[in-house]
Amino acid sequence: MPYKVAALYQFTPLPDFRDLRGPLRELCTSLEIKGTLLLAPEGINGTVAGSDEAIDALLVRLRDGELFGGRLDNLELKYSSAEAPPFKRMKVRLKKEIVTIGDPALDPTAKVGVYVDAKDWNALIGSADVTVIDTRNAFEVALGSFDGALDPKLNRFGEFPAYAARALDPGKHRKIAMFCTGGIRCEKASAYLLAQGFAEVYHLKGGILKYLEEIPKKQSRWNGECFVFDERVALSHGLAVRAPAKDASEGAEHLCEEKV
Repeated sequence: MPYKVAALYQFTPLPDFRDLRGPLRELCTSLEIKGTLLLAPEGINGTVAGSDEAIDALLVRLRDGELFGGRLDNLELKYSSAEAPPFKRMKVRLKKEIVTIGDPALDPTAKVGVYVDAKDWNALIGSADVTVIDTRNAFEVALGSFDGALDPKLNRFGEFPAYAARALDPGKHRKIAMFCTGGIRCEKASAYLLAQGFAEVYHLKGGILKYLEEIPKKQSRWNGECFVFDERVALSHGLAVRAPAKDASEGAEHLCEEKV
């Protein structure tokens, strides 16, 4: 029976994130769900897998249960499937940030770029006055990216501010469009660029996964596969599993917190 895989995140204040760790792990274990969830003062991020019923039950508890008290009312969710278990164990980790850019004070809930739905993405990145930036790590970009997108050649997402300072200019780059696997990295990067004085910043809502799910291959501007941080390794259009070379996942384990 296929496993249901849910990639999720939400920026929302969680001052009690340390107290949530144990109960959240117990909830996932009781539902026989495996994967990784990150908790930080700014919210929740992660990917988990289990049966359809288990994942659905988890999401009900996250959104409406007493554990989070209604604070997870706007979860960004992407679903896919796996024939074999994509994770070996369940981990709930505590972090300073749910996606690390090096500035815990940065608040995407206060000011963030313009969300662009998958159906509108091709038109945006096809505009001559738009600078398109892939905010993922270099080894992810090597497996696939959008036509014409810049590769910052990041080893980790925390290097993005240094790249922006070195390569981007608010006066020159008036319109910037960014994307990542599931939306969280480009969402935070958009908040960062706005804080640095950039005028127009856009990001792909739901990330590459949502684009590959909704946009037919014949209409797509995506080339290659999308790396995912689990044992499926990579996905293509329709979120079909398309594992590349066996060594493509080398180095991924220590970067698993940067998925989505």
